[in-house]
Amino acid sequence: MSGEVHTSAEYIRHHLQHLTWGQLPDGSWGIAHSPEQASEMGFWAIHVDTMIFSIGLGVLFLYFFRKAAKHATSGNPGGLQNFVEWVVEFVEDSVKGSFSGKNPLIAPLALTIFMWVFLMNFMDLIAIDFLPHLAQLAGIPYMTVVPTTDPNATFGMAFGVFFLILYYSIKIKGVGGFVGELAFQPFGKLGMPVNLLLEGVNLISKPISLSLRLFGNMYAGEMIFILIAIMYSAGWALGAFGGLLQIGWAIFHILIITLQAFIFMTLTIVYLDMAHQEHH
Repeated sequence: MSGEVHTSAEYIRHHLQHLTWGQLPDGSWGIAHSPEQASEMGFWAIHVDTMIFSIGLGVLFLYFFRKAAKHATSGNPGGLQNFVEWVVEFVEDSVKGSFSGKNPLIAPLALTIFMWVFLMNFMDLIAIDFLPHLAQLAGIPYMTVVPTTDPNATFGMAFGVFFLILYYSIKIKGVGGFVGELAFQPFGKLGMPVNLLLEGVNLISKPISLSLRLFGNMYAGEMIFILIAIMYSAGWALGAFGGLLQIGWAIFHILIITLQAFIFMTLTIVYLDMAHQEHH
């Protein structure tokens, strides 16, 4: 029993370990071949699998949407054009309902965020062992295929949104107006220390909550898929039950991956709308 538990623990640990590139203990730079080596690489280590899949899916999104736009026709549109038009209209309606200002960047940004996050989340529906097994056959020790289960990816996107919040807050309101919102609201000049505390926490919490919400939901979903996969090695009865669980969870997970992409996009629009307003 202890050996089985150890095997299950190793299985989970292997699937959660990223392909990490950084400085090895001997001073050279390369791929970590154990979780211990990866942790010793420190802050400057790069999760190569996260970079490959996130950038690759972003390029895939740009390719298909550009292809649909390039071959768009009003006569008899194909399936790809119909899908792209539906997504664009959906995002456009979301922007109109959540953004009261005028900024030509918001709609394309919202479209990019929604589709990019959705595609990264969608990787969670691929069989848990398929791509990591192919990677092992190619000599790659670790492979995590869902970029949004990596907090580095979700924090990176969230801090990108945070930069835009700061940029437009200062651009629209000026430095004085931006600092005034932090220092003089909601309790006026006499409540400046409390105002700074409340508004500062509110400002900093935006990227943190944005990233952790996406990461937490996708990480939990990935863990459930891994735990279900372990059931296949526990006999035919549990294996059959695990198969039913996997189908049910995959169907339900389609809702989760879409909802998380929508929430990330909507909160981005709302935060940027607040940045464009004089008071919030």
